[in-house]
Amino acid sequence: MPLILETVVTTRSAEGDVHLVPFGLIEDGGEWILAPFRPSPTILNLEANPVFAASSPRDIRVIAGAVTGRREWATLPCAVIPGVRLAESFGHAEFEVVAVEEDETRPRYRGRMVHRESHTPFIGYNRAQGAVLEAAILSTRLTMLEPEKILTEMAYHAIAISKTAGPAEREAWSWIEDKVAAALGRDGPVLAQPDAAG
Repeated sequence: MPLILETVVTTRSAEGDVHLVPFGLIEDGGEWILAPFRPSPTILNLEANPVFAASSPRDIRVIAGAVTGRREWATLPCAVIPGVRLAESFGHAEFEVVAVEEDETRPRYRGRMVHRESHTPFIGYNRAQGAVLEAAILSTRLTMLEPEKILTEMAYHAIAISKTAGPAEREAWSWIEDKVAAALGRDGPVLAQPDAAG
């Protein structure tokens, strides 16, 4: 299995509008593959401007926000490519698309890294951030998984929220809770009391 890094990818439209979305970048030799599903603003943007930036967010709310319709996060100009990157990040990398494998469902854009840069020292992992990341990914598969599996996995991830989350992680979790609850037709969150989980 290839190495996949969970990142926040930014692309720009022909008009210069920024699209920010979480993506798993697939390592392939010395290059990285971006494989969005159709339809996707990312695909349209890459067709107009075949470059992208990938950032490691300092705030997990960026990922939770992007999968729940909250995409207005601060960006800064890239160093080499004509694009932008996430402002609050541990680091970022910039890519030029060097090849495209066309597909009706999921084209693959092969990126060559042209620049990378660190911005903030990284001093440790947080389990709640990992839980939010996993829940965010889960929330993008609500039409593919059975409700029982969704609830079981959310309950498991809530343990880390209850034990290690700070305010940012709790807010991010609440956004995903609301999305999952709405998808399952519930009046309230899947886990109304994450503090009591576990």
